[in-house]
Amino acid sequence: MDDDFGDESSTIIEEDYYTFLNVPKNATTEQINTAYRHLSRIYHPDKHVADVRKKIEAEALFNRLKTAYEVLSDPHKRAIYDSLGVRGLETDGWELTLRQKTPAEIREEYERLEKEREARALQQKTNPRGNVTVMINATEILSPYYDEFDEKIIPSVEVSGISMTQSIDAPLTLRDTVTLSGSLSSQKGIGNGAFTVSGRRLLNKGWVAVDLTAGNGPAVGVKGSRTLSQKVFANFGGSLNLRSNVLVPAFMSSLACQLSKHTVGYLTYNIGGSARSMSTVVEQNTEKHQFQLTLLVGIPHCYVSAAYTRKLLEQELKLRVATKVGTFGVLAEYGAEKKISKYSSVVATVSVGVPTGVTLKIKYIRSTQTFIFPIHLSEEIIPAAVFYATVTPLCIFFVVKKLVIEPLNDEKRQKKIEKAKEVNRERMAAKKKEAESSIDLMSATFARIREDESKTKGLIIDVATYGKADSTDEERFDVTIPLQCLVRNSQLNLHATPKSELPGFYDPCVGEDKTLRVQFTYREKNHSMEINDKEPLQLPGKKNQHKFNEKGKQNKNIFLIVLQDCSESKVKNGFIKL
Repeated sequence: MDDDFGDESSTIIEEDYYTFLNVPKNATTEQINTAYRHLSRIYHPDKHVADVRKKIEAEALFNRLKTAYEVLSDPHKRAIYDSLGVRGLETDGWELTLRQKTPAEIREEYERLEKEREARALQQKTNPRGNVTVMINATEILSPYYDEFDEKIIPSVEVSGISMTQSIDAPLTLRDTVTLSGSLSSQKGIGNGAFTVSGRRLLNKGWVAVDLTAGNGPAVGVKGSRTLSQKVFANFGGSLNLRSNVLVPAFMSSLACQLSKHTVGYLTYNIGGSARSMSTVVEQNTEKHQFQLTLLVGIPHCYVSAAYTRKLLEQELKLRVATKVGTFGVLAEYGAEKKISKYSSVVATVSVGVPTGVTLKIKYIRSTQTFIFPIHLSEEIIPAAVFYATVTPLCIFFVVKKLVIEPLNDEKRQKKIEKAKEVNRERMAAKKKEAESSIDLMSATFARIREDESKTKGLIIDVATYGKADSTDEERFDVTIPLQCLVRNSQLNLHATPKSELPGFYDPCVGEDKTLRVQFTYREKNHSMEINDKEPLQLPGKKNQHKFNEKGKQNKNIFLIVLQDCSESKVKNGFIKL
């Protein structure tokens, strides 16, 4: 599962200028100017001329504030920062200091990045693709056989067939690519294989390829694609295969048309040997749904099919149902695809049909490699076969997830946390010192804002702590002063970003889950709450404008914590208790 976790470069924490100014990512120029002026009153060196130590600390923080303001107020620099971060600005000559590195560390990082670039370049050039299918016959398990003495024979599970395909690309020029591919298959003791060399050339409005195949007789083919207009394109292909001294021709043509923003229609004609067909396909694909309707008329079979897929993006899950009715019989399918890591997913599909019976298909997809295991459970539609085909994959998945996937992910996540702590150790020590200096400089502003809020019975931050989610307040960082200093006109607004980059904050536990706990007084009523690190916060807010899921975390699209006129109300771990 290592594809879920970044390398060392991804664990280095960079400056977040938006959070430091406490403005949203889409902040206007006016918002940025207002935030800059507000913090300038705290950090400007001229405000601390009476104390030499404070003046030096203020100069460092004011320089950081100026850097953030200069970047975000300049559209060009802001665009670079939004796309590439601080390192993107460095390429244009900006001297923005990150974590200091020794020559050995710089050399080590360079070598690591060079190896990654080489591996990535090789992957992109060769584009390896593979497919392994293992067909399993398990019909005897649910339909046992008896011998001539009516004694039950122990059921057997056998591999009825296996097939493998593999291909790699070999780019010759920017336009020309050679693809080498091979396939092997064996079923019921009969095997065959093929090897294909394909040359492909990109054209102005499409591409054309020539295939040479050796296997079940030599074959030569031509295929290509052509864009006819902005919404219409065509595919074509033809081949000649020499079998038993007889040339067997095959031809395919397809016309596709963009019917709407999310809908495409296909018209395809196929002819090969004694088989020929014409099909029409209409496919609609949106962010959350996919629907496909197919009508095929041909020899030897005709059929109509429909398939619907529901995409649950937050759960990284796809649910699919399909049905097919034709001259071959009737078939119904249902299944699910679950993403288990960044590049891996598993698919389970149950097929129920006449005369095919019940089949469970397990598919594991790892990057460009696919492993398929069709398990034939019964020749007829048996309720027990349908039940086991449905329940067994679910049970296996949850057991494997609990015993294998989650422990591996937890272990690798812990390693990533330790790595992040090590990589950012020096920076976090500097950030802690900076936060302490910032809080020291805020004392006058804190007293003034607190006095103003007391006079108007406005928003007063009594106690605020920031740190590891499950720790006690004694183990967390006190942020009462910086949080009060962010209050303006009895309003506190924090955006959906990690709070560690706010003025007066730092990250006391790099890589671990953090929360912000706040006890405050508003209109002489006491309140307390706790939010996750990346959740936004608005105090006071409007009633009943928050939603939480059963685990206590807010729904992805609604992050408004709201507490107003709720005497002694409490929010902890996402739940409100009145």
